[in-house]
Amino acid sequence: MNLANIEYQDKLRQYVLQMRPVFKPNALFSDETANYVTPMEPDPGDIVTIRFRTWKDNVDKVYLVSNDRHLAMEYEKSEGDFDYFKIRLVMPEESVRYFFEIHAGKIRCLYNKIGVSRDRLDVYDFTIAPGFHTPEWAKGAVMYQIFVDRFSSGDTNNTVEDCEYYYIGDYSRKVTDWRKNPSFMGVREFYGGDLQGVMNKLDYLQDLGVDVIYFNPIFVSPSNHKYDIQDYDYIDPHYGKIVSDGGETLKDGDTINAHASKYIKRVTDKANLESSNTFFVQLVEEIHRRGMKVILDGVFNHCGSFNKWMDREQIYENQEGYEPGAYVSADSPYRSFFKFNNDQAWPYNPNYDGWWGHDTLPKLCYEQSPKLHDYILEIGKKWVSPPFNVDGWRLDVAADLGFSNEYNHQFWKEFRKVVKEANPNAIILAEHYGDAKSWLRGDEWDTVMNYDAFMEPLTWFFTGMEKHSDEFRGDLLGNEAAFTGAMRHHMASFLAPSLQVAMNELSNHDHSRFLTRTNHKVGRVANLGYEAASQDINVAVMREAVVMQMTWPGAPTIYYGDEAGVCGFTDPDNRRTYPWGEENHDLITFHKEMIRIHKACPVLTHGSLKFLEQRHNVLSYGRFSQDEQMVVAFNNDLNEQTITLSVWQVNVPQHNCKMERLMLTHAQGYTTEQYFTEVHGGKIELTLPPLSGIVLRHGE
Repeated sequence: MNLANIEYQDKLRQYVLQMRPVFKPNALFSDETANYVTPMEPDPGDIVTIRFRTWKDNVDKVYLVSNDRHLAMEYEKSEGDFDYFKIRLVMPEESVRYFFEIHAGKIRCLYNKIGVSRDRLDVYDFTIAPGFHTPEWAKGAVMYQIFVDRFSSGDTNNTVEDCEYYYIGDYSRKVTDWRKNPSFMGVREFYGGDLQGVMNKLDYLQDLGVDVIYFNPIFVSPSNHKYDIQDYDYIDPHYGKIVSDGGETLKDGDTINAHASKYIKRVTDKANLESSNTFFVQLVEEIHRRGMKVILDGVFNHCGSFNKWMDREQIYENQEGYEPGAYVSADSPYRSFFKFNNDQAWPYNPNYDGWWGHDTLPKLCYEQSPKLHDYILEIGKKWVSPPFNVDGWRLDVAADLGFSNEYNHQFWKEFRKVVKEANPNAIILAEHYGDAKSWLRGDEWDTVMNYDAFMEPLTWFFTGMEKHSDEFRGDLLGNEAAFTGAMRHHMASFLAPSLQVAMNELSNHDHSRFLTRTNHKVGRVANLGYEAASQDINVAVMREAVVMQMTWPGAPTIYYGDEAGVCGFTDPDNRRTYPWGEENHDLITFHKEMIRIHKACPVLTHGSLKFLEQRHNVLSYGRFSQDEQMVVAFNNDLNEQTITLSVWQVNVPQHNCKMERLMLTHAQGYTTEQYFTEVHGGKIELTLPPLSGIVLRHGE
């Protein structure tokens, strides 16, 4: 190149720099999705391309900073209004952490998981964990949680009977009125819901749009919640099939080990246990035939005092094929499964550790029992393998397992290895409150029930209520800054593969029903009464929340009956029966419409997320990729609000385009009637009615 040419190029560059538009920090963007990390789930040794977006001709340099190394990114292309920079990295064995440094004239800024920043905060670094894969079927899957006893009864021959057994101070009770509200201490109440009932309602679930059924515990157990498991190897015959029904029910004053007790016969007879497992296999096969998946609840931190290993109630004593329980005999082969605080055995009142002090929930002591350790790993493997072939585990109080953090992490690493070897497409999903980052590094859990980065911020914004209905915070109702701050902070704890499969619930078996939270009544059924749960509820607010649930990153999870308008305060009132014949059909249809939108738009399951304009009671965000752009906005105010949204930030062209309205819900109802909004200069103006949510898609 001659000197004249060099001088010309320098002058041209100076001219371009002088004409460069004002620096646009809102144009800066990258995340861990496949839009900006390719492949998104690499293995060690793979070459990964990482991209960064800027406004066109707006920056001088972009660096990827990792391990204190500044790696210059190369200009890749201009597309629409944006420039894209890229860099290729070979994945090592360990995780790669990084952020971006942007230079534009005299401006220097950083970009991490929470956006543009002046200073680096390690906690918000982007992270890629080579070798970490979550099941593709679970990304954005619509899940449906079933508390089996309260969903649907299909087999009257397997129902728990009055006085069938004695449990925690009283006898079991058969509820004959399906509409009856759960008693305040109704752990012994049984309504007769079972797996045949689920089988009978698969058409309903399929029509609703469900992809995954998550069952609360279904293994042998004396309670209706079954978080006190009695036998991990078998489905409870009261949920499955009872083919051998000898014995008698108890009478007042009888104990559980009364001779010929019906309960003992029902839950220890191998014919009942095997027939229940066989029926479960048939159910899973039918669910799979319909294109749906199954997740089981794994309660591995503790078991029940009825468990055959403990046998505090002596129901297995002298039963053929069962060894003495640890409570009955100090020489029991299961003695090491529990942490006993003396060397005695019954009847000398042996003392053992119970979870949170509950003696009906003896804590399992893995550290002192390799046999227990191996057994539970085998259980983890068994149910995701043939012939059962379930598609994953939800892990109850998973962070509590073991007596130390070190052991806890060691166990879940081993559990993951065993389960994934048996079924590579199985999901491992944990219940957890608080920051789960140390378990979400790619070698333990796949994801969590998403309280911190979904249920809680959403509930505070739309209702001002705590998730148990234990508190109302007027300062958090409609507080957009608290919502976006919480979401940004807590979502940063997830790797992208974890976030896309996170269980996003509005309510579940542990918290008040979301529809009840919309009435702002603080308290529980014991002090407020059953009727209060459905008084002054606001279905319009519920619809707003469903719009967010179906458009937010993760797996939207419906707690049975939420879609039909079920109300209830926290446990046990949140476990009311599904109202067959008395459903809110309008709310069910609304759920169907939002599920249809969720499934029809791939960007809602795999796309990027970016917040747009916010103000009190008003939220907006975009879900976007190169091929598809969607905008979601909410007005949680009682008055109409007009907002202007800079949709150019989510790749919507600045001119000559429209956005198609897919859904508008508001105080009076909702509509899916087609309507187009013009984009002018990269912006749209929306007038949102009170208590509304709108979903827009970029279309011609």
